[in-house]
Amino acid sequence: MTNAATKTAAAGEFVIAPPPLASLPVRGISARFPVRRVYCVGRNYAAHAIEMGHDPNKEPPFFFQKNPDNIIQNGEAFPYPSKTQDVHFEIEMVVALGKGGTNIPVEKALDHVYGYGVGLDMTRRDLQGEAKDLRRPWEVGKAFEASAPCSELVPASEIGHPDHGAIWLDVNGERKQTGDLNQLIWKVPEMISYLSGLFTLAPGDIIMSGTPAGVGAIKKGDVMHGFVEGVGELRTPVV
Repeated sequence: MTNAATKTAAAGEFVIAPPPLASLPVRGISARFPVRRVYCVGRNYAAHAIEMGHDPNKEPPFFFQKNPDNIIQNGEAFPYPSKTQDVHFEIEMVVALGKGGTNIPVEKALDHVYGYGVGLDMTRRDLQGEAKDLRRPWEVGKAFEASAPCSELVPASEIGHPDHGAIWLDVNGERKQTGDLNQLIWKVPEMISYLSGLFTLAPGDIIMSGTPAGVGAIKKGDVMHGFVEGVGELRTPVV
């Protein structure tokens, strides 16, 4: 029996026009990568965990989500959001899944990766802080419009699976964040395996893998330039 909540419907069967499907470009081809869900790993670099007031040695990985339609493309402007005076940048490597599953073994996890990209986890830090203080969810601080700028994806079949190399972010040409992928507390296979025990992963899911130390505020007129060695670059102006 087909579950009515998950039934595939033709466009004419909807009572309103369905929203467009979020997607990302893929280097070298015209076909795009459809985005199903956006998972983010919190405090996955030790130095960043420390700068946020946490001990990286005492906690398992934790995750929060952004919405697929929070994604903006490389080069698109990031509109400074409402209800905040403290918006922060967080540069991250993006992991795009080509296969899904549950309880994926660590040793098989990389088989599920389609490719990699560069992303920004934009954060209304003041609203996130208020939510933390009140023990409330983080969505207002994390999952707002345009809060997930992303570059094109590069297939793992072309570059392999990056586990070391520079990751950095400049704002107006000044280096703000710098780190190395080998500093990830939870490596890509581990985060996929752990996450698949909490959710049923599927093709089209992307994972923002965490940010190194140096997060800070941006203002209108700034230009953010992010880089992950072997993966690519991302440029995002603030308007």
